[in-house]
Amino acid sequence: MHKDLFNLFGYVVQTHAVISLLAIFLGYGVGLAMMKGTVYYKHLQEFILYGVVGAIIGARIWHVFVFQWPTYSQHPLQILEIWQGGISIEGAIVGGIVTLIIYTRIHKISFWEMADYSAPALILAQGIGRIACFMNGDAFGSPTHLKMGIVYPKGTIAYDYYGSQPLWPAEVWESQGNMILFCILFMIFIFYRHKLPKGLIVCLYVFLYFLERFILEYFRGDSPRYGALTGGQWSAIALMILAVLGAIFLFIRNKRKTPAV
Repeated sequence: MHKDLFNLFGYVVQTHAVISLLAIFLGYGVGLAMMKGTVYYKHLQEFILYGVVGAIIGARIWHVFVFQWPTYSQHPLQILEIWQGGISIEGAIVGGIVTLIIYTRIHKISFWEMADYSAPALILAQGIGRIACFMNGDAFGSPTHLKMGIVYPKGTIAYDYYGSQPLWPAEVWESQGNMILFCILFMIFIFYRHKLPKGLIVCLYVFLYFLERFILEYFRGDSPRYGALTGGQWSAIALMILAVLGAIFLFIRNKRKTPAV
């Protein structure tokens, strides 16, 4: 686990930044491959920059207001200091989806279909991105209270929280889970997308990821609690409900469009 990758002319290149960029480029490449031959191929090339900016804004807003509002409410100027760290993948997903909705409405193309093409690429990028969290020592687990677990080195946020206690590998499990979800969504896309209502794959992506996240929150050691659940779990519940409602809407709309035999 190495937070700093190397020093380049006095500038420290951080592992988190390098792996995050790798995640974006690989996800983008997979998305282009899946959209090749469709109208969405050129649109993804135009959208990618907007999508990244929208995801970063959403990630910051979510981190500030869902996970760390007690801290930022006392220091509001720090909300703008994103270079100090502090983003949330949940907010990134929401920010990216909202940006895609705006983009597709402006260009008069199908949001649901473009989102279906994008879903497998997104979860792949998330799986790679969680490796960056592991290398950085953030998004860490809670103490295992056993003689096994990840022991983070000094200089990481995890060590600042728990010292040399063994912690659950929450971010590693999430990365592995995301890779499994990528395989599932990719196979559904390849073999069943023409049989399913447009938009169902992205609804399935949102539901499955946030179900995974809800479960893994029980092993996280950095999530504030609001009542019986963590901020991440409340977020996951809300977004799973939206995914289910979206799927119901798509089935109803598809049924109305299907001519009677």
